[in-house]
Amino acid sequence: MQLSRKDEMAWENYGNAFVIDQRVALDASGNISVWDYEAWSAARGGRPGYNTPGNVVTGVLVGSNPAPFAPRTPAPAPDTPLNNGSNTAPSYIAGRVRDSANGAGVIRSERVLSHRVLSPFFTGPLRAPERLQNTFAHECFMDEVATHVKADPVEYRLKHLSHARLSAAVRAAAKAANWERRPSPRPGRAGGGKVTGRGMACVCYEGDNGYVAMVADVTVDQNTGQIQVTRLVVAQDCGPISNPDGMRNQIEGGALQGISRALGEEVTWDDTKITSVDWRSYHSLTLGIAPPAMEIVLLNQTDEEACGSGETSITVVAPAIGNAVFDATGVRLRQVPFTPERVLAAIRART
Repeated sequence: MQLSRKDEMAWENYGNAFVIDQRVALDASGNISVWDYEAWSAARGGRPGYNTPGNVVTGVLVGSNPAPFAPRTPAPAPDTPLNNGSNTAPSYIAGRVRDSANGAGVIRSERVLSHRVLSPFFTGPLRAPERLQNTFAHECFMDEVATHVKADPVEYRLKHLSHARLSAAVRAAAKAANWERRPSPRPGRAGGGKVTGRGMACVCYEGDNGYVAMVADVTVDQNTGQIQVTRLVVAQDCGPISNPDGMRNQIEGGALQGISRALGEEVTWDDTKITSVDWRSYHSLTLGIAPPAMEIVLLNQTDEEACGSGETSITVVAPAIGNAVFDATGVRLRQVPFTPERVLAAIRART
C-alpha cells in the first residue's frame, strides 16, 4: 500500500492536547509553600501492537477497534514511590506518597490531578509525549511566580529544588550562558521594533531518567511577531558518558525539533476534516534556516546508572523560549506553538 503525504498527515496519530491549570501559594518571604496542578488531556488509541492493531487508523479500517477508553474513577491510590513518568508533577514539589518523598523539590503541600477525556482524533507518542506539555506549563509558571516576587529565575528555581543533579545542571547552564542575575522581564525594553531576551527551563526527565537545563536567547520583532532563537545553552546529565559526540547529537537534534514544535508545528482542522495535510499547512522548520548557536555542557556522572538522552533536551525548549520572549517583551505566551499571529496579538494586548 502506498500512502501520499496528505494521507499520512490527515489520518495519523497526533500528540496529546493539554489544558493545564496551576496555582501556588506564597509565604511571607515570597517562597512557594503550596503547588496545585490540574490538567485535562485528550486521548484515543495510542501505540499499535500485536494486541492493539486498532490503535491506529489503518487498524480500524481493517476491522480492529482502538484500545478501550477507560477513565479511572475514582482515581487509584498513588504509586509508591512517586511515578512521574509523564512529568505530570512539577520538579519543585516533594512528591510525597505515604512515607516516601521522591520528588525533586522542597514544596511539601502539593496536589497533582490529571484528567483524561476521549479525543475525536487518534493520538499517540510524539517525541517526549506529555512530558513536553507538562514541562512547558511548569517551567513557564515557575518563571511567572519568580517575576511576581521580583526574583532571578535561576536563583528562584534553585531555592525550590532538592535534587542535586538537576540543581547542578541548572548551575552549569547558567554559568555557560553567562547568566545575568536579575528578575524578568528585562528592564528598559523598547515598546516596538526588535528586542532581545533570555529564558531558563529545566526538568528531571520522567522523574529520574535524565537531568537537563536550558538557557535560550531570542530576538523578537514586535512589529511582525517573529521569534528568532539565536542561542541555546544546554547542560545535561544522563549518567556516565561513553560517546560524547553521540550525546551532543541527541541534544542538538532534540533542541532543533523542539524549536520547530515551539514556533510552528500545529495540527489544524475545520468541522469536517484535518486541514494541516502538507508542509505548507503544517509549519515545521524549513531547509535553509539560520540555526541558533548551540553550546552543550555534558555532565559526566561516572558513578551513576546510565539514563536517557533522546528526549531530554526537547522537553525544555518551548518553556525556555517562552520565558525568553517574556523577558524580551513582557508578554507571557500560554499556547504552543508561538506563531507570529499569536505573538503579535499578545504584544498588541500588552498593557
